[in-house]
Amino acid sequence: VGDRRVCRLEECALGNLITDAMLAGAATDPQIAIMNGGGIRANIDAGAITLGEVLTVLPFGNLLATVDLSGADVVAALENGVSTIRVTDGVVSRDGAAGRFPQVSGVRFTFDPTAEAGSRVSNVEVRAEDGSYAPIDLAAVYSVVTNDFMLGGGDGYSAFTNGTNQYAYGAPLDQVFAEYLAGIALVEPSIEGRITMINAELAPLE
Repeated sequence: VGDRRVCRLEECALGNLITDAMLAGAATDPQIAIMNGGGIRANIDAGAITLGEVLTVLPFGNLLATVDLSGADVVAALENGVSTIRVTDGVVSRDGAAGRFPQVSGVRFTFDPTAEAGSRVSNVEVRAEDGSYAPIDLAAVYSVVTNDFMLGGGDGYSAFTNGTNQYAYGAPLDQVFAEYLAGIALVEPSIEGRITMINAELAPLE
């Protein structure tokens, strides 16, 4: 699912697939991928996936970008991603959601949209090579892959501009995604608990 009412507010299967492709396609072997949900522009229907569908999903020509970030800046980036979500009577509306919501790979986290912006994210854990997760070390440095728009501070991601070894000229994201899909016999993305929302619920999809 790539519906903007989903990928801009919660973990979405297409977001998982794209961020997994970003981790696999980056030359620097990064640990974490963060992609703005607003960069995912369409669904992919069941059946054979065409290059046209890939370009419809990722139409902006963004390039893969890599950066080394402290754990604190990774958390700050995630905080930015959930900072504009609003709750009314315990319910998050799906209308008008901002594109900054983070789809992720290599990391999982919990957020509380009823808390003050900047203090919503908790339980951030980074995946190790063996697939296990451990709490993020705020002082450690992590290699992160994102897109060139976000690396430049787009969608409010100023935390990325604090990083070192910034490189914004990787392969086109649509190309990376297409090549990743080509290497999968059966594409079955799923929701894996990468992002958990607490103390509120999302309005139902109509």
